[in-house]
Amino acid sequence: MSARARLVLILFAGSLLAAQISGRDFFYSLTYLWGGLLLFSWIWSRLALRGVEVEREARTPRAQVGELFMERFRITNQSRFPKLWVETRDASDLPGYRVTAVAVGLGFRGPSGAGAHQAVTVTSGLPPGGSRTWLMRTLCTQRGRFRLGPITIGSGDPFGLFPVSDVIPVKQHIVVLPMIVPLNEFPLPSGRLPGGEALHQRTHQITPNAAGVRDYVPGDSFGRIHWKSTARRRKLIVKEFELDPLAEIWIVLDGARSAHSELPAAADPDSRLRSDEELFQLPASSEEYAVTAAASVAYHFLQRGRAVGLVAYGEMRHVIQPEPGDAQQYRLLESLAVFKARGKLALENVLKVEARRIPQGSTVIMITPSASTELLASVHHLAHAGRQPVLVSLDAATFGGQESSVAFVDAAARSGIPVRRVQYGDTLGTALGSKQRKPFVVRAA
Repeated sequence: MSARARLVLILFAGSLLAAQISGRDFFYSLTYLWGGLLLFSWIWSRLALRGVEVEREARTPRAQVGELFMERFRITNQSRFPKLWVETRDASDLPGYRVTAVAVGLGFRGPSGAGAHQAVTVTSGLPPGGSRTWLMRTLCTQRGRFRLGPITIGSGDPFGLFPVSDVIPVKQHIVVLPMIVPLNEFPLPSGRLPGGEALHQRTHQITPNAAGVRDYVPGDSFGRIHWKSTARRRKLIVKEFELDPLAEIWIVLDGARSAHSELPAAADPDSRLRSDEELFQLPASSEEYAVTAAASVAYHFLQRGRAVGLVAYGEMRHVIQPEPGDAQQYRLLESLAVFKARGKLALENVLKVEARRIPQGSTVIMITPSASTELLASVHHLAHAGRQPVLVSLDAATFGGQESSVAFVDAAARSGIPVRRVQYGDTLGTALGSKQRKPFVVRAA
């Protein structure tokens, strides 16, 4: 019951009391008027939402940072009575969710701006069996998994005495994938470049490329024995191998809370959509730059048929075994979409824990804002253990941190480790090795 209904109820009670005291027909007429108005409005409100159905259809269950997420809404009146007006209020938690609606009928733009997470559309004059359709467009500015809904539909009587509402629960979610920038090239250690042919360099490890055979010597693994040659020559013969240029690639993402930093957000959240270039500007967060770099590098190598895996110790432990193909691409992107840099383990400690699962000869691409000497020592140890390290160093000082990565990058480069330095405001495609500027959008089926 609204404030108007309480006022009408007071008028009804006052008219009834005056009629009983004075006995005048005027007050009895007022009593019938207020009473009939209350009864009529109550019955109308009970029927206002009966037969009303709301359907929402997202074009895809996935979106990507920097692109528009679009939904189509349809409201249908299945009852035999017309609906004067129906308000649809959507409480999705997708950041920046607002109405930019194109409605058939009367559309009302709901609240927008900071703190506005409910999109409101008002549809009027909905006849029996009729329907209205409108579109919702939202610029995706933050990666993650978000709910779509719940939807609250509201209506009432023509006089606004008895408003009614109903809630349609959450049935759908959307995953916003991190942005990807295309890379024309990316530094890899010498001898590990893709090519599809064996590198003519002997190795003690077992690879798919057998280079020849030789006599067995003490210490050789029995797994290297070539049994046909052994039977033919009547002595133990073992296989020799050459380095595999298509070795696995592991992306190790630093998820330690203490390593990452972020500058204060811009006053206008839409300022990240730069009108001069029509490009989405990443927020001033080393975490967002790290995730975007990881997604871009993974996409770069997966498109070239490489097997790519992921290790990230953040709020949760993310470990994905290397595999090639499009399915692996979405596994990696969805894992990166929900990654939060809230871990307690520093990257050098993560390397100690996870190095055993990384085969010798694999390329390990570490993405980190850390510039500690302990990390550099761990990288050197990784190289001495037969892995091939590559560093993507985010300069923490440009993201509001205390320590610059200049000395760290110089020390790594002098020791022969391929390294890329990324600062806030850099175009990632250029910083990581590409000349292209426009971000790449993964189209989900």
